[in-house]
Amino acid sequence: MNEPDSLDALLRVHAEVGKAVVGADGAITGLIIGLITRGHVLLEGVPGTAKTLLVRALAKSLDIDTKRVQFTPDLMPGDVTGSLLYDRGASEFRFRPGPVFTNLLLADEINRTPPKTQAALLEAMAERQVSVDGEAKPLPTPFMVAATQNPIEYEGTYPLPEAQLDRFMLKVRMDLPSRDQEIEILNRHTHGFDAADLDAAGLKAVASASDIEAAIRAVAAVEVHPQVQAYIVDIARATRQTPSLSLGLSPRGGTALLATARAWAWLSGRNFVTPDDVKRMAPTTITHRLALRPEAELEGVAPESILQTVMDSIPVPR
Repeated sequence: MNEPDSLDALLRVHAEVGKAVVGADGAITGLIIGLITRGHVLLEGVPGTAKTLLVRALAKSLDIDTKRVQFTPDLMPGDVTGSLLYDRGASEFRFRPGPVFTNLLLADEINRTPPKTQAALLEAMAERQVSVDGEAKPLPTPFMVAATQNPIEYEGTYPLPEAQLDRFMLKVRMDLPSRDQEIEILNRHTHGFDAADLDAAGLKAVASASDIEAAIRAVAAVEVHPQVQAYIVDIARATRQTPSLSLGLSPRGGTALLATARAWAWLSGRNFVTPDDVKRMAPTTITHRLALRPEAELEGVAPESILQTVMDSIPVPR
């Protein structure tokens, strides 16, 4: 599969998902960028903004293995990663793989489960393996976690720790639709659209695992000029020196911004990264990795506005 073929396949995926979800172009692109950068994506929005539907539609558009876990307060780590079961016939314990052993895992309402179970995903997301009884069991390739969460101020939620947030390549906000988009949603339902039956909506698989792997290789080959690399480093270092932040962008966050900027450039039909690509991907790649100081939180300062101020202060390479 060559580069143009894989790009066309992923553009078809974007169009296919759009059959089910109205007004979510940015979120669809974010999920695709997660796939082709070997990253993970966190979708946040109030209930009813089609977060789960979006991931289900993506899964339907891809010819890969997908599984879903509904995160609840009583969910145990083994319910996600798998567990050892005793085999009476063989007189030994055997490992039963959990739903994390898949290509695309929908972690639905991930912040409704306690930190112990949230942490069960850390190794899988970072190292693409699960350790069981001292033995590392590799996950399939490709592998991506697409998680949904309600805003943390909603009842019954457990805030994700910084270490876990940092494992997500992107955090995408699902906003309420515009008036015209909401009219289109009602129009689709008037004409028989059923979110529970994506087959009836005409969704089908239009890309395969080989398309994704080809895209991953193509994105990794996108050129990044040393000045653009230095621009990313300057952004990261500036966040660490910002008085309003107790936690700035880590080196891992800088490499994530490099990867997402490459992916955006490739999806835009270019084999090189521009500073505008970095600017375009910075908000969704960086803001969830920043931690506000208590006084800034009390003043109602948003991480997005701090990031914008930081980026405005950094000279852009030409």
